[in-house]
Amino acid sequence: MTKQVELEGEVALIIGKRAKDVKEEEALDYVFGCTIFNDVTARDLTKSDPQFTRGKGFDTFGPLGPCIVKGIDPTNLKIVTSLNGEVVQEGNTNQMSLSIPFLISWISQVMTLEPGDVLATGSPSGSCSMNSGDTVVVEVDNIGKLTNYVK
Repeated sequence: MTKQVELEGEVALIIGKRAKDVKEEEALDYVFGCTIFNDVTARDLTKSDPQFTRGKGFDTFGPLGPCIVKGIDPTNLKIVTSLNGEVVQEGNTNQMSLSIPFLISWISQVMTLEPGDVLATGSPSGSCSMNSGDTVVVEVDNIGKLTNYVK
């Protein structure tokens, strides 16, 4: 169904307590921990469909892990994504166009976040296509590495 599958290395936040109408300055109090997320995207489908569900919803899209780390500051984490050993994305959560506290606050204005909910925070620039046989490694400071093998 797709001819353009892309990687997007991101930090994922695990919500620790019910969050509704959260103030930005209190947003980090609702984070249980952080992990790594590869927001795999069928880019050709997200461009042609009226919304992103199909382009981000295939089986095997959205690998998460390798662990949840508590007690780290999600607003200042270096993210490096490599494709077959070559760095294709590099950035820091402090460079995001929307800050992590803003994201939590904004989302909590629309929907109640529950313990265990996962928020993907967005990726540095440099999303690129993956192909069968490729290896993707997303590394985030203080969390570790998430390695995915493309089938």
